[in-house]
Amino acid sequence: MLLSCLKADRVEAGCDEAGRGCLAGAVFAAAVIFPPDFENDDLNDSKQLSEKKRYALRPVIEQNAMAWAIGIVTPEEIDAINILNASFLAMHRAIGQLTVEPEHLLIDGNRFTPYPGILHTTVIKGDGKFLSIAAASILAKTYRDDYMNNLDLTYPAYRWKNNKGYPTQTHRLAIQEFGITPYHRKTFTLLPKQLCFNFR
Repeated sequence: MLLSCLKADRVEAGCDEAGRGCLAGAVFAAAVIFPPDFENDDLNDSKQLSEKKRYALRPVIEQNAMAWAIGIVTPEEIDAINILNASFLAMHRAIGQLTVEPEHLLIDGNRFTPYPGILHTTVIKGDGKFLSIAAASILAKTYRDDYMNNLDLTYPAYRWKNNKGYPTQTHRLAIQEFGITPYHRKTFTLLPKQLCFNFR
């Protein structure tokens, strides 16, 4: 069972992001604050859950959280500041929208740019250890999936409804055939040299 908090006597927000390794689309982050007595055996790292389960848990998270918020950083911003800084910025934007001010932040991963005025703890694989980080991973993932599914309606050739912008072979072959869209991250390696060579 995942831990409800690091310290029960303070307001903690769990933070995680989705879409860092994608070739296209924004990076999304979420911040979630649960009551200290909140429990849920179904919450887990979003990557360990089925799509159906993630979407089933989203309203459970939103209804039980003291506060939750989503932060978004665009592809243009990602290209300007790099994906690591963009991930931190997305988390900062989510934290900044919380209606309850956290006293401490639980950050998934091992690095983070400090948020002004709030101490933080980084937790490697935190989305499999703390309920609030797991919930943040689910919200970030599902809201980003909604965003990519919507973009797929305009750019169906890239199969974003299926690959969500990740570097699948289908996605890269579509880039090779149709070029890039305004939503592709131009600073990423969209077509590795080996792929270009093999398919010319």
